[in-house]
Amino acid sequence: MDRRSFLTSAAAGAAGCLALPAITGAQEKKRDTAVESAIERGLESLKKQQNQDGHWESPGGFYPTCITGVAGMAMLMEGSNLREGKYSDQIQKAVTWFLAPARLQSNGLLGNVNNPSEQQRYMYGHGFGTMFLSSVYGEEEDKEQRKKLEAVITKAIDFTAKSQTSKKHRLAEGKSVDIGGWGYTSAADVGGGGFDEGSCTVPQIQALRAARNAGIKVPKETIDKADAYLDACTTTDGGIVYNYTGGNAAGGGRPPLTAAALACGLGTGKFTEAIKIMSGKNPPKGVDRPSIVRWFEFCKKNIPIGKGRIAHEEYSMYYFAQGMYALGDDRWALLFPGEPKESQLTWTKFKESLFPVILESQDKATGGWTGSGGYGIGPTFVTAINLCILQLDKGILPIYQR
Repeated sequence: MDRRSFLTSAAAGAAGCLALPAITGAQEKKRDTAVESAIERGLESLKKQQNQDGHWESPGGFYPTCITGVAGMAMLMEGSNLREGKYSDQIQKAVTWFLAPARLQSNGLLGNVNNPSEQQRYMYGHGFGTMFLSSVYGEEEDKEQRKKLEAVITKAIDFTAKSQTSKKHRLAEGKSVDIGGWGYTSAADVGGGGFDEGSCTVPQIQALRAARNAGIKVPKETIDKADAYLDACTTTDGGIVYNYTGGNAAGGGRPPLTAAALACGLGTGKFTEAIKIMSGKNPPKGVDRPSIVRWFEFCKKNIPIGKGRIAHEEYSMYYFAQGMYALGDDRWALLFPGEPKESQLTWTKFKESLFPVILESQDKATGGWTGSGGYGIGPTFVTAINLCILQLDKGILPIYQR
């Protein structure tokens, strides 16, 4: 059995049995067939949307670095890579676009500061682009190509580390810890200063994790500061605020950012540590529980699944799905000991609620998705996001594995 087959079968075998409405073998097969059909049609739509030079973009040429990174991830999750697979050519074109000499910045930035849509928000594209290239690198075997990718990713990680803010946060017990997030632009740039916020911080953390998974050296200090940053932005009810303003997190927690924090916590050790703590004798309660436990609880209360459109829906579900996939069908009980089984949130329940909505909203003519709109992200981004969610069960890329 090759590596891909092993990972796929292992991911499929990880799901346990829950007290859910009985699903017959025929119903299961029909549902799986519908999902696979939606994935196939979605990928073909994404393939048609790729520009000749290898990049994807939102309408009007917006956010090409970010959109190419996310679309590339959707292609990789299908199982294709630079060497083989149905979408190998599309992945190769995207990588060639990223590595074009005209695009590579001497400081390691992957974003394009000459594009008006990225000029003041280039950290988004840098994060998603670094995650994509790191995932490609982790699957690549050609020595020359690996050498090129490693050089670019290493410089990108160095840029990420230098772009992080650096602050002191005082904990309740009086001890100070170093924290650091990311803003729309580098903290080292003129105008970047000390501003940081959650939606820019999250893609950097996931990019760092993808690079580390691929064997690229990542500064531990950078990850530790980012991990502590998310803790510092957590409110007493478990939500993540927009940005760090000093002291205790003030204001209302934002469900989309809290879902994104979940996905980040999977790669910084928070998830494993939380299971250990909450499964032990006399587990803590309330605000004393690990932050990732409180994030899950907040998301369950504040993000309706498959019950109508919500603000920033694709963004929220992309990250919430990653968290739920990591939980599987048995780990909620470990994080919330004593909770009745019928109220536990599981990956199976999550899929049963969300996947039909995604499939129903797929454009029957094009195979893509238009999404909730209104945020300038466009159908290409939404299509790529939905494809990433639908393909989590394949368990191919390390960044998305349990």
